[in-house]
Amino acid sequence: MSVLLQGKPAAAALDMDTIRRVNELKARGILPTLAVLRVGERQDDLSYERSILRRAETLGVAVKKHALPPTVGEEAILSLIRDLNEDPSVHGILIMRPLPASIDEAAVCEAIAPEKDVDGVTRASMAAVYAGRGEGFAPCTAEACMAILDYYGIVQSGKRAVVVGRSLVIGRPVAALLTARDATVTLCHSRTAELARVIRGSELVIAALGRAEYLQKECFTPGQTVLDVGIHFNEEKQKLVGDVAFEEAASIVDAITPVPGGVGSVTTSVLCRHVVLAAERG
Repeated sequence: MSVLLQGKPAAAALDMDTIRRVNELKARGILPTLAVLRVGERQDDLSYERSILRRAETLGVAVKKHALPPTVGEEAILSLIRDLNEDPSVHGILIMRPLPASIDEAAVCEAIAPEKDVDGVTRASMAAVYAGRGEGFAPCTAEACMAILDYYGIVQSGKRAVVVGRSLVIGRPVAALLTARDATVTLCHSRTAELARVIRGSELVIAALGRAEYLQKECFTPGQTVLDVGIHFNEEKQKLVGDVAFEEAASIVDAITPVPGGVGSVTTSVLCRHVVLAAERG
């Protein structure tokens, strides 16, 4: 059976440093504050919001919730973001996505001031990730992957890594972060020819495809480390599952993150850390 790369201890290690930084900020009269914008009441948004509130309270980070009706217009959202950009008491802005189809999500994300973009959704943040320049931060889930690798001492330099999934939220940024650590990265997706063969040829696998249990035993080989970013509810099994068929992979690979309890449990710690870093930058 594989070594389980639990997210909880990795999150706790991040949180210890975050609490220290929060205390230093508070001694200077600064309360690190996150503004959360949510449109409607999608269950996954509400669940994520609750997890943010729990983590933030533990760390001493303030959260200002802005719950908007599903009928809200784009201009109203943009106006709110402009107000938050100009509010010196707010250090980070997070928008729950996806937004309703009637709203230009790209325009809304781009309206966030780069220095307050704590989830890496603006062009400036993307420049920071892909070119090493610009303000803002990497997307929280992508950075959570790196935090787990670092906590468990998994070397990335010189390793063959494959990232399965090409979204701007996880796949592409985590590929860029790994490349910056001198890993040799292959970026794959559902249409990659001979996907299983490509994955087997890697030492480090990041599964971020967004398809439940899509990667099965033929994708894996001994010696690999697997980080499963996916999270889906399997009605037949009545439980949460990832992009990887866990039982099959865990019987083969050296180490793997569980779902739940893996990458997702580190994401809110990274988010709060970004808010604190933004507050430090002033």
